[in-house]
Amino acid sequence: MSLEVVTFGCRLNIYESELIEKHAKKAGIDNAIIFNSCAVTKEAERKLKQAIRKAKNDMPDRKILVTGCAVQISAEKYAKMPEVDNVFGNHEKLVQNTYEKLVINSEPILVNDIMSIKDTAHQMVDGVENKSKAFLQIQNGCNHRCTFCIIPYGRGNSRSVPVGEIVKYAQNLVDKGYKELVLTGVDITDYGLDLPGKPSLGNMIGRLLKMVSGIQRLRLSSVDVAEIDDELFDIITKEHRFMPHLHLSLQAGDDMILKRMKRRHSRQQVIDFCNKVWKYRPELILGADVIAGFPTETDEMFQNTYDLVDKLNIMHLHVFPYSSRENTPAARMPQVDGKVIKNRAKRLRDLRDQLMQKHIKSKIGKEEIILAESDNHGYTQDYCKVISKKDLKKGEIYRLTISSISDGQLIA
Repeated sequence: MSLEVVTFGCRLNIYESELIEKHAKKAGIDNAIIFNSCAVTKEAERKLKQAIRKAKNDMPDRKILVTGCAVQISAEKYAKMPEVDNVFGNHEKLVQNTYEKLVINSEPILVNDIMSIKDTAHQMVDGVENKSKAFLQIQNGCNHRCTFCIIPYGRGNSRSVPVGEIVKYAQNLVDKGYKELVLTGVDITDYGLDLPGKPSLGNMIGRLLKMVSGIQRLRLSSVDVAEIDDELFDIITKEHRFMPHLHLSLQAGDDMILKRMKRRHSRQQVIDFCNKVWKYRPELILGADVIAGFPTETDEMFQNTYDLVDKLNIMHLHVFPYSSRENTPAARMPQVDGKVIKNRAKRLRDLRDQLMQKHIKSKIGKEEIILAESDNHGYTQDYCKVISKKDLKKGEIYRLTISSISDGQLIA
């Protein structure tokens, strides 16, 4: 069978691509490429269109199917591309019946109103191919409307997977040998608000760890400090199975920009949260998403973001040059010059690299607990990549001594 699934974007898309492949194979879709798209930036859509055109040029006999956030938001635009045979939405891509329709080519566009979807699809995958850790979707959609973000219109409102379903599928993943689980979604700190009893994210994780004792390592995809309650804080700081690596949905470090973004946290809230965490767990390392060049951002405002990244030592930093998305409030605000945006993004990336190099140098001579991702590399508990001189077995956990650094990477 000649079937390829090409993934753009976030961890949730990586997870969902496994479901797409599973459903498509079951339906008998052959000689096709399915693009699972992202719409978070203009650049993501530009790369998607480029990849579609290249695929059709290289393999003209293959059917081209496109799904994901870009299609959910702009179905007609992608359906009109001459290279594309069918498009289908974010809800449809998780439903087996969609793929049965695609086999008979019933409709060129299969896209529902995502805001009308109330339930999260409970289909779960048995892991991610070629990965030693397993992604487990616990939530989808977002109830918030940040001024720069188009994603709620691609994913819909927040919908949570019931605790019992999460426990069942987590147990299945553990039984298959996965030692590390990554809980993922669009806005996971909003978990449970739509469920009976409104179990919080912390409450759900506590029950999950109690009921699935085989989980050895646990991570979260991204969290908002404004929504971390006492139960979740206790898990982050006291649960040894929770890895000492936390990714924050930060976006900026200047209060005026955060307000114009319509974020829920302030600069000081982030600082206070991190200091409180480090009081109990000083080894915890931070990651974050940051936007460079948001509309109205002055040099001083940018410097506040730069200084916050430096102050909090955020080395797992994802930098996004601001990208105007049509029909968002931020698109109507005074825009920052493109060259300035590019320069600010570079400065943040350079800072990230400096912070990471300083951190990994501190590991030389120390023993690290590593989950093998392949036969020659793995990741530390705080998510630093390690190249191993000895053969490893993917998915197994090792204690290795860091001997040196080569090309900016740890050698063990």
